[in-house]
Amino acid sequence: MSQNNMNMNDDLLVKYLVGETDADENAAVEFWLKADEKNLNYYNGFKKIWEDSLLIAAENKTIDEDAAWKRLQNRIHDKDVEVLTPKKSSVYWLRIAASILLISTLGWLGYSYFENKSNTLIQIYASNSTLNDTLPDGTTVTLNKNSSLSYVSKFKGKTRPVTLKGEAFFHVSPDKTKPFIITINDVTVQVVGTSFNVKNKNGKTIVDVETGIVKVSKNKDQVELRHGEKVVIADHKPELLKSTSKGRLYNYYRNKELVCDETPLQDLVEALNEIYDVNIIIKNPSLKEKPLTTVFKDQSLDQVLEIIQETFRIEIERKNNQILLE
Repeated sequence: MSQNNMNMNDDLLVKYLVGETDADENAAVEFWLKADEKNLNYYNGFKKIWEDSLLIAAENKTIDEDAAWKRLQNRIHDKDVEVLTPKKSSVYWLRIAASILLISTLGWLGYSYFENKSNTLIQIYASNSTLNDTLPDGTTVTLNKNSSLSYVSKFKGKTRPVTLKGEAFFHVSPDKTKPFIITINDVTVQVVGTSFNVKNKNGKTIVDVETGIVKVSKNKDQVELRHGEKVVIADHKPELLKSTSKGRLYNYYRNKELVCDETPLQDLVEALNEIYDVNIIIKNPSLKEKPLTTVFKDQSLDQVLEIIQETFRIEIERKNNQILLE
């Protein structure tokens, strides 16, 4: 599978080619095509090979390898055919072998796609807004913007595996016999029926649990989380840092609500910077751990800052695209 920095893969391109993408997937592919001329060139080449492979698969369901080899030998000894030198022959046949392998593989993928749609890999992508979806087992998921989720159209094995990039909230349909497993980079999240938020951004993965029990593992280390607990895992470090959640700041992309429950001001500021795309800086270090308990419901940044100012009796200054708290 090929993949670039815009979360595009060949499975989604196949769906796009055969007209089975939904509106969001169409938008994701078309955005990717317009983003770079190299993407369009790749797509055109992919489309040509795809069409040729389907034609080959349809016209040549069986191949007489012995007859093909004899025809090849005859052509090599034909006087009208150039005799290849060992060096030239090696390069030539390597190219032929690579082409045959690529076309055969895509032909098999095409055949498998139409003959076994129940195993189709599905990818949903949220670009500029959140996206809600229901998975084959009844699990509901809300993707934050610039996030994607991959899964098969029917969970057939002993687990329900999905792959996440970015951030999503899951409400997993209970099934004790078939665990729901999320892979995000080198972190694995396993549950049987619960609700929780998973986020990977700025070099770390954070899992916040609302209900049920969630097992989070990285390499050989594992922690078990329950309601009101979270774990923070740095991408390049093995430690699983478990703690008690101080509110529900992660819920804003779902319901425009920031719930603070003895939440350190530093945590709230980090959330505000991301939500409102600003640069708030706490100049006075003693303010960073100051707790705040309140609920912000779909309020403007100025309204939130005003409450912070009144609560902590601090000065707020706007300077050079920065918002300074001191």
